[in-house]
This record gives sequence, structure tokens and C-alpha cells, in this order.
Amino acid sequence: MSNPSSRVGTVFLVGAGPGDPDLLTLRAARLVMNARVLVHDGLVDPAILAMAPKGCRMISVAKQRSRHTMRQEEINALLVREALAGNDVVRLKGGDPFVFGRGGEEAEDCFAAGVPVQVVPGVSAAMGAAASAMIPLTHRESASIVSFVAGQCKGLTDQNWAGLAGVGRTLVIYMGVATADAIAEKLMADGLAPDMPVAVIENAARPQMRVLRGALAGLGSLVSDNKVKSPALIVIGEVAGRGDMMELKQVLEACQ
Repeated sequence: MSNPSSRVGTVFLVGAGPGDPDLLTLRAARLVMNARVLVHDGLVDPAILAMAPKGCRMISVAKQRSRHTMRQEEINALLVREALAGNDVVRLKGGDPFVFGRGGEEAEDCFAAGVPVQVVPGVSAAMGAAASAMIPLTHRESASIVSFVAGQCKGLTDQNWAGLAGVGRTLVIYMGVATADAIAEKLMADGLAPDMPVAVIENAARPQMRVLRGALAGLGSLVSDNKVKSPALIVIGEVAGRGDMMELKQVLEACQ
């Protein structure tokens, strides 16, 4: 990764997966271990950042609700600026860069500036969280449709979720912790049964992971009473209850 002034670097949009370094793709691991400039989100696990070589310039662009270290436009400009200075940039994102990771926006600005981009997909937060919690997002007896939505990217009243949840369907909600009460009310107003199973998965695929289960009507209380914090996903559908049964089976088998 040389840095002559005439050279334009490449921006690598890399998925870091849900947290566990073992869930990185081989290409993602290689890029991190050879990075000279690494721009990362706050959701990337410290164990993954520790894989970067000594001397790597680490730039955090961590975002929290209502408090961003950088606005998205500034992050885009940072990537372009570094690449035009001749640096290859590893842009590391939790989950997959093209699933609620704003990777599309970053790629568009890079292309507009003449900066080449390569995308390295990662295990999405939804896939990693569901697997860690033993929740099958699809199941022949419970769900043949899966939908992913964002709980706070825009006003909930502006989003039409009609038909996304219910019998035979699974709804996975990103960034829904702060709006859990409103989410439950919205779905029940659309006709979803109050006793529909839900699961809240916090810190998926990490040692401190928690899986909280309940019914849709109590989703807000489930989140607030247990002081759930991001990163967390909400799974709504009959499959959330199936995961509970499989976890119990594992515990019973371990005790035999």
C-alpha cells in the first residue's frame, strides 16, 4: 500500500460481521491485518480492531443516537480525501456494509470523485444475531418471508410496514431499541396479535450477548425493564418462540 502523490487509493467497504472476529470473511481479515488507514464504526468489536497492524492509522467515526462524531457527509468526504491522497482505506462497518450500513452512500460519493471502491460483504447483524440466539429466520412450519426494517432511520409514521409481520412472516428491526414502545403500537394497530412472540438480541455473537423473549404487547417493557442498549436487534414472529425451545433443548441435553 504505497502512497505516491499521483496514485489514487482504493476504498474497501468491509463488513465486520456481528462482533465475533471468527465470523469475519477471510478477505475481511486479510484487509484488516494489512491496513494502513482504517476507518471504523463504533459497533466494530475491539477484538477486530486489535487485528490491525502496528502503525495503522485508526479513525473512529462512531455514531450514537443524537450524537455523531461525524455527519455522514463528512465521513464520505474523509474517505474520498484519504483515497485521493494515495491511501488505500479499509472502511470497516458492523454487519454488512450494504445492509443499513450506508455503504451505498459512501460508494456513490467515492465513484463521483473518481475513487475506486471494492465491497467486501460481511455476515449481517440480522443473520449473525439470529444464529447466535438459535432463531431460524425462516422455518417450513413458521415463516417463509423475512423483512428487514430500520426502527429510527426516519419517522415511524412515515414507514409503511403493513403486511411485513404476521403469521408465516418474520420481521427483523434494526435500531429499534429507542422506539420499541412505538414499534409495538404500530404493529398492533396494523393488526398484529399482541401475543406474537418477540426476541430482543443484545450484543449478538459476543461474550456478553443477551437474548430476551416475550410478547409483542410487552416489547417496550421488555426493553426498558432490562435496560437494553445498542447494538441490539428485535425479531418479531413465530420463529422467535422456536428459538426459545431450541435453547431450552440445548440446556437440557447439556445437563444429561
